[in-house]
Amino acid sequence: MAAALSASLSLPSSNSTSLSIKTIFISPENITFNKCKILIKKSYTLSVHKLYLFEQVPLCNRNVSAGGKVFPIRAQLTTEVPAKVAKVSKKQDEGVVVNKFRPKDPYIGRCLLNTKITGDDAPGETWHMVFSTEGQIPYREGQSIGVIPDGVDSNGKPHKLRLYSIASSALGDFGDSKTVSLCVKRLVYTNDKGEIVKGVCSNFLCDLKPGAEVKITGPVGKEMLMPKDPNATVIMLATGTGIAPFRGFLWKMFFEKHKDYKFNGLAWLFLGVPTSSSLIYKEEFEKMKEKAPENFRLDFAVSREQTNEKGEKMYIQTRMAEYAEELWTLLKKDNTFVYMCGLKGMEPGIDDIMTSLAERDGINWADYKKQLKKAEQWNVEVY
Repeated sequence: MAAALSASLSLPSSNSTSLSIKTIFISPENITFNKCKILIKKSYTLSVHKLYLFEQVPLCNRNVSAGGKVFPIRAQLTTEVPAKVAKVSKKQDEGVVVNKFRPKDPYIGRCLLNTKITGDDAPGETWHMVFSTEGQIPYREGQSIGVIPDGVDSNGKPHKLRLYSIASSALGDFGDSKTVSLCVKRLVYTNDKGEIVKGVCSNFLCDLKPGAEVKITGPVGKEMLMPKDPNATVIMLATGTGIAPFRGFLWKMFFEKHKDYKFNGLAWLFLGVPTSSSLIYKEEFEKMKEKAPENFRLDFAVSREQTNEKGEKMYIQTRMAEYAEELWTLLKKDNTFVYMCGLKGMEPGIDDIMTSLAERDGINWADYKKQLKKAEQWNVEVY
């Protein structure tokens, strides 16, 4: 490590030599150090104003021996800290745009399509909607947008934005990069007083008619961006509308053609829902599996209709447990990326599986997960 030594040097008054200011470069092998002085193993006839050392040495009052004479100096050492090497992301983050549109100046899009995609007997409605952007919201797969619903809150102030994961690839459902899609579950519940409460933004969106305006902010987020490596293993864990970013992933992987990207790895989707009538985008995913059987694996977990061998309800972590050894082997590879999106309650169950698998190899899962996160291989977006 290079270090700069600033020194002021004084000579005995009897010496009439004219001194000038000069910079001298000294290598460590030409200097010896002890508690009282620095000995420079070369002869110099000029006074030293600055010494550039190549290693850090604690100095204050020291003597310098030059040309057979010893001169007292007062020195202060400063270390030149090497420039930090910029971290290179493993994700497709080049040129990613965030917060182009903010709440005070949102983009005004229009609803082009809004259709219910769950069955009539499903526990709750989920709608797929497409908004026009005219190419003004340059989002990537895995990002989110904000929506500001019309109207005011109980205090008479405009509603605050709600964030939604984007459910389309960057090209959009129409393939022209001029639309953005969402999948939204209508929130309706009964509170403690027995009153029916409707979620402000979800009901606003699910009720939108084609042609209606919608205020959009963003795009935001880098956590869920796809990996750069086209040969990566991408494991996607979703519950309900948490499928949104993965629909974008999979469209790019299997439905689209790109000059700079062709997926040759393994994409493995686990989707957990309560009933089979809640399996959104099922036909799309099955078509992908037919198209690329070697590159796409698909597993559903339908909790109210399926059970495992022990008779336990089939949640997403229950389905994953059937492939525990294979998943753990994949997770130990440098090019495996895990993405989790959906209800927060899914995370503890998945951690339980990983904890037991890691213990077999003498690994602490909590510590290992931190390493995976740091390496951008474990990515979570839950709510």
